[in-house]
Amino acid sequence: MRERPVGEVPDPFGARGLRERVLRAWAESPARFREDANTEEDHALGGYRDRVVVELAQNAADAAARASVPGRLRLTLRGGVLEAANAGAPLDAAGVEALSTLRASAKRGEAGAVGRFGVGFAAVVAVTDNPLITSAGGGVEWSAERARELVAGVPSLAAELGRRSGHVPLLRLPFALTGSPQIPEGFDTVVRLLLRAEAVDGVRRQLEQVGPALMLALPALERVEVDADGDVRTVTAEHGPRGTVTIDGAVWHTAEAHGAVSPELLADRPTEERARGVWQVRWALPEGGLPQGTPAVVHAPTPSDERLDLPALLIASFPLAPDRRHVAPGGLTDFLVDRAAETYERLMEGRAATPRLLELVPTPIGAGELDGRIRRAVLGRLPDAPLLPHRARGRDMVAVDAPSPFVELLSEDGVLAGLLPPEWPARSPALAALGVRRVELADVVDELAAVEREPAWWRRVYEALAGAATDALGALPVPLATAKGDAAAGRTVRGPRGLLIADGVDPAGLGALGLRFVHPEAVHPLLPRLGAVEAGPRAVLADPAVRAAVEDSLDAEDPDAVAEAVLGLVGAARLDPGEEPWLSALALPAEDGEHDPAGELLLPESPLRALMAGDAPFGVVDGATLERWGTETLVAVGVLDGFALAREEDVNLPGLADEAETLHLDDEDRWAEDVLARIGPQDLPPVVPEFQAVRDLELVEDWPAALRLLARPPWRAAIVEPAHAMSYDGRRVSVPSYTAWWLSRHPVLDGRRPGRYRLPGDDDALAGLYDAAPEGLDERLLLALGVRTSLLDLLDEPGGAQELLDRLSDPERHVGRAQLGGLWTALADAPEVTVEPPGRVRAVVGDEVVVADALDTFVLDRPDVLPLLTGSPLVIAAHGRDARLADLLDLPPASAEVAGDVGSAGEERDVPPEVLAVLPDAPPVYVAHERLVVDGVDVPWWTADGGVHASGLAGLARALAWTSGAWEDRLLAEAVLRDPAALPVLLAEAELEP
Repeated sequence: MRERPVGEVPDPFGARGLRERVLRAWAESPARFREDANTEEDHALGGYRDRVVVELAQNAADAAARASVPGRLRLTLRGGVLEAANAGAPLDAAGVEALSTLRASAKRGEAGAVGRFGVGFAAVVAVTDNPLITSAGGGVEWSAERARELVAGVPSLAAELGRRSGHVPLLRLPFALTGSPQIPEGFDTVVRLLLRAEAVDGVRRQLEQVGPALMLALPALERVEVDADGDVRTVTAEHGPRGTVTIDGAVWHTAEAHGAVSPELLADRPTEERARGVWQVRWALPEGGLPQGTPAVVHAPTPSDERLDLPALLIASFPLAPDRRHVAPGGLTDFLVDRAAETYERLMEGRAATPRLLELVPTPIGAGELDGRIRRAVLGRLPDAPLLPHRARGRDMVAVDAPSPFVELLSEDGVLAGLLPPEWPARSPALAALGVRRVELADVVDELAAVEREPAWWRRVYEALAGAATDALGALPVPLATAKGDAAAGRTVRGPRGLLIADGVDPAGLGALGLRFVHPEAVHPLLPRLGAVEAGPRAVLADPAVRAAVEDSLDAEDPDAVAEAVLGLVGAARLDPGEEPWLSALALPAEDGEHDPAGELLLPESPLRALMAGDAPFGVVDGATLERWGTETLVAVGVLDGFALAREEDVNLPGLADEAETLHLDDEDRWAEDVLARIGPQDLPPVVPEFQAVRDLELVEDWPAALRLLARPPWRAAIVEPAHAMSYDGRRVSVPSYTAWWLSRHPVLDGRRPGRYRLPGDDDALAGLYDAAPEGLDERLLLALGVRTSLLDLLDEPGGAQELLDRLSDPERHVGRAQLGGLWTALADAPEVTVEPPGRVRAVVGDEVVVADALDTFVLDRPDVLPLLTGSPLVIAAHGRDARLADLLDLPPASAEVAGDVGSAGEERDVPPEVLAVLPDAPPVYVAHERLVVDGVDVPWWTADGGVHASGLAGLARALAWTSGAWEDRLLAEAVLRDPAALPVLLAEAELEP
């Protein structure tokens, strides 16, 4: 369609007059031409780039609003041509003038109009050089080519046109269309744009974005049809009650606010914008979240470049900067930010009070400055907004971070005011933004201490908390069972730790013990996890309160009640005697009507009654008590049927030795000192990990009967089993038990100490020195008591050597000569023995054994002096022990008591070679005497002067054997001397000796 020659083309919109005025203005002021060209280019390439479809839709919405008809728009892209057909008020002369006049909107004064600036149509310049509009009253077009021809015909503009490379302000020069208007049925106006080739793809993308955001920003539009090269779709908007809008079947919820703008807020805005004087805010929220591809920007009312990352669309009449892309700062913007926050709050109030509401709570960090301001304004209002269940305000509500069943229980019973239902996530930052106070589970548990409920209710609490972390439940209240005589029973205490859960016991009968039992109706598996003890009779007995009650039972207001409770537990637990030694402090009624500790009472038939001295501090248990509880139970708490046993762990030996600690045993400090002496010095105190001992031994009067009793279990083990002391380095040392040690030091065996006896047997070294032990006790028990077993064991025991000397000096004892030599030899061979030198010594005189005065006794050190000491008492041991014995006994050697003067002459002779074969270390020569005289006495041999003197073969053999250190071969040497030819036979016989 082209304009016909002047006078031939209808011009209903006055296009020609507009052109002429513009050309005349340009001709008169080329700067005006330049200014219009630059302005149009700025709008087309700046604020309104990529907005052609939106601006066409906006004009369609305004046209529908002016005509008060449902807004309809059809957008068709075919063959590089975009057509926009809309229903509503047709184009008129004022509209053409507005489209051709920059910044002079024809919609001034239309309160409902979307277009405000008169420049939106400039968006078409970015995509076409030839926009056309056909309406009911005619048509108008703009042509870059025709405009360029007209401008070129103005001489004053030629130079500027050349400098702009032919670019002219397209929309300033309208042309009337030729031909009949072609408008689709049902529409009133068509805009036709012949697109530049490079603009087609961009327009197609804009068409693809036509959707809910456009319909919500332009509420006058009810239907938009999009046909992009045959791909047809329709977007419809149906406005329902309470602000709902259904777009293509999806329901959007809206909240709107509008009103007049006070003049002071418009003081910094352009004149025509001040004339409008109204504001509007609209939020739109879809069910199910914003559709994919929805522009995340503020719509003012068409899309801006201001990012908005909230889950709802915001359409608001924010003032825009000259670039038409960003919101302008100022008082009006501040005002609208607050209105947007108020309206967003109302949008949230319209939603159901479910946890999904939290999705609408903004975070503090925005996608841009405006987004951040809106978020902060919204967040500032939310704590006072009635958004939560029952339209409660967030600041009035509490969210408990606890398992859902627990929160449900608290909600049902109204225990915690303002409690949110459990489906609301307590840790959600959105709840905090709403002002909801989050309460940790531990804090709720603390608050429960003030709650009074029946025990069954508390069990429901425990069940509801079964899956919670136990570290928050330490102070969980627990109702106590009711027990007679217990002041604490029936109340609620904080924390299950240490409480007892009855298992086979009746709390009602244990009130006198001060125990704290969980009420049976409140018992739940959670409580043991939190430290409560599932308590059968043994576990109850282990409770510190029971021990305290036992220890204080003598001074208790009702000792019989304490005894009744404890004895019941002991009987049910079936304790062994001595298993819990502290029970011996339990006060029980005695025959004399008083109450005494169980450990100081005897059973009526106890054998101890006959064993103990008359002043022994023992009473007899009351007969009625015995009849009620029986022997086993009373013995288990310490009533004595036999001896009491002391059992302890980790006994500190140094502490016992210096009496810093005590086990209340007779001479326990001396036993500890003895054990420490056996162990030797230690860097750290040694201990006895497991200690047991028989008590009250010092009170026994009838020892034969006592020993028969001690020989039976359980007392026997305390005697025959040694104690084991543990040193700091982990070394275990076996030492005599206390009981064995004590018995060994007292006259318990036929009126004498057990060490005065020996075990009968094959070892006769101690025969005569010790009597055989009395019959009636087994060997192991006798050994434990200290009855002597062997000479070596005696010498190995501390003080054993001294005891041996004492016994040897006793003339009442009988010792044979061979036995005596063995005793002296063993004493000399014993290592590290020290003794007190005796005043009397058992010695040999001739062939008799006598007890002689030590001053008259010698230790035989050389056999050749025997003929010189006839009648002198001699201590004789095996060869080589003389010096050791002389030192131990402080006795002189026999050789020191003789002068040793040889008074006879002899002849030197060679030692026969046969003898040297037997005694290879013998000297080669000797001095033969017809009659050898020493100190005036005839002797068979002598070697004291360093030579070998002998008279006769027997003396020579002994002299050579002694000198060569082979005293044991003296008889063999004598036989060789007497019959040298028998040497081979004698050597063979000697080789047979072991």
